[in-house]
Amino acid sequence: MKTIDELDLLDDYLNNAVASNKEIGELCYRRVLSVLLQKEIGKLRIVCQRTLPAFLPGLRGIRMDVEIKELQGEKVTSVYDLEPHKQKNLNLPKHNRFYQAKIDSRGLKRGEKDFSKIPNLYVITITNFDPFGYDYMMYTIKNSCVEIPELPYEDGLQFVYFNTKGRKGGSKAIQSMLTYMQDSNEEHAVDEATREVHSYVSRIKSMEEVREGYMTFGDLIDMEREEAADTAIQKTKVMDILELLEEYGEVPENLREQIEAETDVDTLKKWLKLAARVESIEEFRKGM
Repeated sequence: MKTIDELDLLDDYLNNAVASNKEIGELCYRRVLSVLLQKEIGKLRIVCQRTLPAFLPGLRGIRMDVEIKELQGEKVTSVYDLEPHKQKNLNLPKHNRFYQAKIDSRGLKRGEKDFSKIPNLYVITITNFDPFGYDYMMYTIKNSCVEIPELPYEDGLQFVYFNTKGRKGGSKAIQSMLTYMQDSNEEHAVDEATREVHSYVSRIKSMEEVREGYMTFGDLIDMEREEAADTAIQKTKVMDILELLEEYGEVPENLREQIEAETDVDTLKKWLKLAARVESIEEFRKGM
């Protein structure tokens, strides 16, 4: 596990710590967005780990890493869903389609008929790998007409995928910002924008409550890993016991359920030794 000084802006803990700080979050992410999207960014309201529940039981909700709303007065003009991703096994286009649908579903109040009031939406994915394989530092996806590509189709929706290792497209400023987000240290603070962002990141990393929170966060991760390891051992022992018993015939359902429900690894180890030396399922049951 990294130390807090080694964390970068693609790491959830640091990303959330910066974004949720009332003094620093807006300043930092206004600068980040203005560079990445190459446009002026106004007043922002930021919420970390925004959860949008499912409409019905049994359906899936979403959790946005960082939700950023751009305001004109009290009116929300644009929503930026900022999602760093380091895992490669997601179907990002469909993942983002699902997120977009959930986010847009909040865009109008009940009874409102003017759909032009829906804010612009930017679903921004930042990865440390190339999601499409063309070596671009950014891929901007917009809806368009297949038959008439030049037909204006302004629905206010953009999916933007940033690849921190890309070399094509974009600009030097975008590349510098992406490099800094991947390795958030002074060495990569190479221009005015990244130096400004680095000053915010350094302040966050030096805060005692952030450092203490990261230690607690690390303890939780260690506990989860230990629990996951115990669960894996448990499943393996259960499978081994059942495999041995199945040599004597079909394992009765109530016995199978009892074995599968056992969570104590030491008990499962004893049962495994027992299953290896008995000569029938009934002998095993009595030996338990």
